[in-house]
Amino acid sequence: MKKIKILSWNVNGLRAVYKKGFLNWFASEKPDILCLQETKANEEQLPDELKNINGYHCYFSSGERKGYSGVAIYSKEEPKKIERGFGISKFDNEGRILIAEYPDFTLMNIYFPNGKASTERLKYKMEFYNVFLMYANNLKNNGVKIIICGDVNTAHKEIDLARPKENSNVSGFLPEERAWIDKFINSGYVDTFRIFNKEPQNYTWWDQVTRARQRNVGWRIDYFFVSENARDDVKNAFILSDVMGSDHCPIGIEKLIKKT
Repeated sequence: MKKIKILSWNVNGLRAVYKKGFLNWFASEKPDILCLQETKANEEQLPDELKNINGYHCYFSSGERKGYSGVAIYSKEEPKKIERGFGISKFDNEGRILIAEYPDFTLMNIYFPNGKASTERLKYKMEFYNVFLMYANNLKNNGVKIIICGDVNTAHKEIDLARPKENSNVSGFLPEERAWIDKFINSGYVDTFRIFNKEPQNYTWWDQVTRARQRNVGWRIDYFFVSENARDDVKNAFILSDVMGSDHCPIGIEKLIKKT
C-alpha cells in the first residue's frame, strides 16, 4: 500500500487565483491529485502554465455559459477514464462534474449548485443532488470505492457554520438541504473530516463582502466524502484554512491505495 494526498479547492476563478500565486502553492503542496471547482474558464481561455504542469495530467470541464462554474483535475497518475457528466444534459451542461476512474477507486469532483438565487435554482440543486446520489450509488453497489470532493453548497449541521439560527431559512442551511446530506450519509458515505475532527469553528467558506474570514464567521460547505468501503483507507482529513486567494480554502485527505 502507498499513501496519496488529494486536495480540493473552490478557487472562485482559476485565472484570478493564478495571479495570486496559485502555482507556487501547488508546487509546495505537491498533491497526488488536485480537484478544483468554480474555475470560471474554458480550457482555451487559460494560460499554458495552467494547462501544462510538469508531472500532472490535466482535465477540465466548463459550462456552456462563459465565466461560470467549471471544474478541473490535476493528477500525477493518468486515470483509466474521465467522465464529464451524469448523462443528463441539463446537469452536465453547466460544467460541474469530473469523474476520474483509477484502478483502486473512482474520484468524483463535483461543484454542486447554489440554491440561493431563486426557487427554481433551489429545485435544480435538489434534483442535481438526487441524480448525483443515484449515480454514486450505482458505482458503490458494484463494489467501487468512491471518493467525492467539492463544494456541496450546504452546511450539514449547526457545528458546520458560525451562525446557524440566523441562517436557518437561507439556502445552504435549509432543512431539506440538510436532510439530503443525512440521506446521502445514511446511503453509505462518510464525511471524512468528522472522522478526525469533531470540533466547531472549522470552516471552508467566508463571505468576502463582510470580511467574515478575519472573524472566522464561516461555513463548512466543502467536503471529502468516501463510500463506507473506503473508510478504513482514509488516514487523515484536513482543512487548509490559512491558504488565501479565494473565498473558500482548500481541503484534503490522505488515503491508502494499492501500489500500482
